[in-house]
Amino acid sequence: MPAPYFDYAALAPEIILTAAIVVVLVADLLFEEREKYRTSTLAGVGCLAALVPILYLAGNGADRTMFGGAYVVDNYALLMKALFLVAGYITVLLSANYIEEGDYYQGEYYVLILTALLGMTVMASARDLVTIFVALETLSIPTYLLAGWRKHDARSNESSLKYYLMGVLSSAVMLYGMSIVYGLAGDTRLVEIAKYVSTGAGGHLLDVAIFFTLVGFAFKVSAVPFHFWAPDSYEGAPTPVTAFLSVASKTGGFVALLSLVYVGFFGRGDAWQPILWVLAAASMTVGNLIALRQTNIVRMLAYSSIAQGGFMLVPFAVANQGDGSARPGAFSATVVYLLIYAVMNLGAFAVLIAVARKTRSAEIDSYAGLFNYAPALAVTMSLFLFSLAGIPPLGGWYAKFGVFRAVLDAGGGWGNSLAVIAAVNTVIATAYYITVMREMWMKPAPDGDVTPVRIPASIQAALGITGIATVLFGVLPGIVSRYGSLSDLAGAFGR
Repeated sequence: MPAPYFDYAALAPEIILTAAIVVVLVADLLFEEREKYRTSTLAGVGCLAALVPILYLAGNGADRTMFGGAYVVDNYALLMKALFLVAGYITVLLSANYIEEGDYYQGEYYVLILTALLGMTVMASARDLVTIFVALETLSIPTYLLAGWRKHDARSNESSLKYYLMGVLSSAVMLYGMSIVYGLAGDTRLVEIAKYVSTGAGGHLLDVAIFFTLVGFAFKVSAVPFHFWAPDSYEGAPTPVTAFLSVASKTGGFVALLSLVYVGFFGRGDAWQPILWVLAAASMTVGNLIALRQTNIVRMLAYSSIAQGGFMLVPFAVANQGDGSARPGAFSATVVYLLIYAVMNLGAFAVLIAVARKTRSAEIDSYAGLFNYAPALAVTMSLFLFSLAGIPPLGGWYAKFGVFRAVLDAGGGWGNSLAVIAAVNTVIATAYYITVMREMWMKPAPDGDVTPVRIPASIQAALGITGIATVLFGVLPGIVSRYGSLSDLAGAFGR
């Protein structure tokens, strides 16, 4: 067998992350107890250092392929890797004081965060069923542990157990579907699978294989009806971990879905489009309706995350025009939504962590009177909630605009009905976001306590990054739309 070709420049982000994992692990062994907080600095430096080769590769502009097409570094992969690393860095900023003051194991925590990030960066380049599965498990296994990091808290233990059991089940279902695909196509590479799918062979057995594979990923992105683990897991996990799960973990699942659908399964639109239509409509509707009744803001954001995932699935459901070509703008609509959703949702969780330092509560009524004693936090949280609702001129409006443009361009019964469902759900979502803002702006502070909130520098930095990005993406949408177009997998594969 010929020796595999390694492009070390293309693998540099993964190599740097692996080195950062080793450095943090060794430093945790060597540091005195009072110095273990420095592991957060090392983890943050590792995330930023891994961004450097991504900038170099983006400037170079050449696509790089290894292992017979199983691993590809192109514009799409580079954009997703950058998103993961920035989200990981913001998570480290949110975690620094939270983990230190909570008397948690600090070194191990950051090792698991970096390991999950390593899985995500590999996922962005994976164009092979085995590589996708290994990357997904490298992402998932650390997050099972992170969800139960408060190990003396029964709710955190329940969170971890539910997430683990549902994760294992979804992996088994997905792997079963992948095994059938491999048995039919005779290859695990997505490009070769696409060639087999284009022949029309496989019959209903291939449809079943695609169904099981997509169901497995529906668990990963918490799409209805495979969402039951998400609210309890989000509520029981440490808040920075919840932020990480709601953004980075969900985005990792969507990246894999994009690769599978647009590269591997695209020619079988009659098999995957109805599935994604149902998942999109159900996720938006169920997520928003249940979020309306929540009194805990973490659970509300959990159901909001489920609904936002439904919006991301909408362009998928209308992507195939029926003649083997992709609908223009459908792919970039999902990519742009992922980018904007990441910054606005991480920002909302940053405010949640900052407020909880005073209130020690995640109940929505604990936000009463926030403007009276922390006006900057009230304004910032309002920006993120308005953006999540899709109100101009914040980034969320452009994310939803891309979704509606894609589905209205599709037209027909399927497209128009999904557009109506999305429009109704946009109104419903605005209602529960406004509920939080009403508490912050119109209600008095509980017990008249208007003591200012002390916000650590790391959380201030996270709020600054996410707040500026949320505003810029809305006011100057060309910034994010350009990168969505550059990363178009559909165009790269002639869809």
